[in-house]
Amino acid sequence: MTETYVKICGLRTPEAVAAAVDAGADAIGFVFAPGGPRTVSSEVARSLGEAVPACVETVGVFRNQPIGEVIETARAAAVSTVQLHGDEPLSDLRLLEEAGFRTLRAFSADAYGALSEDERADWEAGRILLDAVEPGAGVTFDATAIRAQPPRGPWLLAGGLTPANVGALIATLRPDGVDVSSGVESSRGVKDIGLIRDFVHAAKMR
Repeated sequence: MTETYVKICGLRTPEAVAAAVDAGADAIGFVFAPGGPRTVSSEVARSLGEAVPACVETVGVFRNQPIGEVIETARAAAVSTVQLHGDEPLSDLRLLEEAGFRTLRAFSADAYGALSEDERADWEAGRILLDAVEPGAGVTFDATAIRAQPPRGPWLLAGGLTPANVGALIATLRPDGVDVSSGVESSRGVKDIGLIRDFVHAAKMR
């Protein structure tokens, strides 16, 4: 059985980054979309990322921001991967790839379900993430359609995941990876070291 890829997102402190890395997370995420409790600057993200080993993917998360701004910020932050979490077109991902970044495109479950077969095929050529309608809110979604017709390419599950439910959801939906933010927080935007460890353990030790 292939081990589940685990991404811990919305990190803002050295302690949270260290906890994720020490627990065995495969990726850590920094939020650059403005206006949220987890948003950090490129300078903070770059500083935090300096302590991350090369084997752990560093991901910058953006939402409906101009692609030039995304590339500039991602370079300043020195992240390896850019995650687009809004309504960005496929052409934006191509520009990011040309700029040397790995990519991840997030969809709400509803938006993914509304795609045509051809559109799905285009997006599924790369990595995608399926989330609740409101990312980072800790809300699950009805996964019936995904269970019936899962993505054909590599994909991550997000939305309402916690240490208590992630193992069962992995077993049921069989994603290639999982992504968590609010599910490892003691309050909105504040990561809990123990919950980070418990989540990674629950996702990987199955």
